[in-house]
Amino acid sequence: MTSSNTAIAAIQCFKVRLPFNHGAPAPLFAGKSRTTLDSIWMRVELGNGMVGWGEAYAADLDAVCALVRHRVEPLALGKDATDRQLTSSLERMLHNLGRSGPVLHALSGLDIALWDLRGKLEGVPLYELLGGAKRTRIAAYASLLQYYGNREHLETNVGKAIDAGFTQVKLHERTAEAVAIARAAMPRGMPLMVDTNCAWTTANALAEVRAMATSDPFWIEEPIWPPEDLDGMKQLRKDSQIPVAAGENASNLLELTRMVTEQAVDWVQPSAIKCGGVTALQRVAEACANHPGVRFSPQTAFFGPGFLATLHVLAAAEQDTIIERLFCDLAFTPYRDTIPLVNGTFTLASAAGLGAEPDVEILAASEQA
Repeated sequence: MTSSNTAIAAIQCFKVRLPFNHGAPAPLFAGKSRTTLDSIWMRVELGNGMVGWGEAYAADLDAVCALVRHRVEPLALGKDATDRQLTSSLERMLHNLGRSGPVLHALSGLDIALWDLRGKLEGVPLYELLGGAKRTRIAAYASLLQYYGNREHLETNVGKAIDAGFTQVKLHERTAEAVAIARAAMPRGMPLMVDTNCAWTTANALAEVRAMATSDPFWIEEPIWPPEDLDGMKQLRKDSQIPVAAGENASNLLELTRMVTEQAVDWVQPSAIKCGGVTALQRVAEACANHPGVRFSPQTAFFGPGFLATLHVLAAAEQDTIIERLFCDLAFTPYRDTIPLVNGTFTLASAAGLGAEPDVEILAASEQA
């Protein structure tokens, strides 16, 4: 029987829009100018009044909020927050609404909040529930937004990232010329990753990737469309001899673990706010520990509770991994004071759960739903 103290009593969504400046005109997202970085922050309250926080990916904020309000919350209310199988059982109940996309994103936010609550109930940091910390300092790489090959913007922002203390840089560009510009602006030997956001089909990817080879990319991320074309990625790895990274657009945990067990990629990149939260992220980390030919490198192009959750998973993971940090100026920087970024490195707090509560100023500027 579920204790009233640990039963889920309420779920509330906050539509968080973080205005940003990446040192250039606003990039495009789904064909429109993008001026904010958006996600849903989920507040889950227990019968004893304790609160946990999660984060869900939301290309459409209203759609995810509606799913939480009308589908997820009615099923979750009254359930025991300490049940580690809860989100998996809800996923199965909701499978006819879709095996990926907004449904899984909403459940990802819930899963993160439940792990935050479990840590708080036990009085320990989340990483202790995941097997204990193997490290509490986690370095970050600078993940630049898209500059569309503009030389001035690339050179300026690569330089700013290096001056800020980052020792690795990732681009979101699609041409060999853009990659060469960035490489020339960096110290010799500094890792340079390239995210192409599913730019090519298998028919033309090899030529494009080979054109980038002279810039010595550390990995090429999401080079293939559609992203579930694992055979295409395996063939590209073989033919190009350049490491391939992918996973943020995997539709579910099974696809992510197949990437690992079939060695379809060199770096697997699950996103905590898309793929099933802490539960899924930990499963992928464990798969990588058992298949050392594939490295674990979660996608973290977000800043809220999902980012903190990923830090905790990385702290407990067997593999030592650097974390992605979007490189831009934010109007509000979540956890700026509680878990700051210093010289390109985050240091986890020892407080219970995720280790920090959301900044009041961000919640005040957000729309509740």
